[in-house]
Amino acid sequence: QVQLVESGGGLVQAGGSLRLTCAASGSIFRIYNMGWYCQAPEKQRELVATITRNGDTNYADSVKGRFTISRDNAKNTVYLEMNNLKPEDTAVYYCYADLVTDWSGRSSSYWGQGTQVTVSS
Repeated sequence: QVQLVESGGGLVQAGGSLRLTCAASGSIFRIYNMGWYCQAPEKQRELVATITRNGDTNYADSVKGRFTISRDNAKNTVYLEMNNLKPEDTAVYYCYADLVTDWSGRSSSYWGQGTQVTVSS
C-alpha cells in the first residue's frame, strides 16, 4: 500500500522552529511534485509550499522568508523547515505527492494523515 507518513509537528513558542517530514513508501515508480498544505479549524485547506522533482519551489506569501521546502528524491521524502513561527501558523499540516505507482505512467495525488502544529504566543 502506498502511503505518506508525516512527522515533526508539535507545540512551539512564537519565534521558534519546527521541521516537518513526510516520507512516501510502497510501490512507487516516480514522484513528481510534492508539497505541504495547512488547514485551520473551520477554514479551507491552503497551499503552503510546493517543490518539483528538479527543485523548483513556490511559497504562499504568508510564509515566504520563514519556511523552506526541500526534498530528498533518493529517500522519497519532503521536508518543511519552519522558522520564526507565529500563532497564525497554527493548523494541521498535510503533505501531498503526485505519484506514479504502476506501469500506466499516470500520476495521482496522495495525501498524508496530517500533523498538528500549535504555536503559542
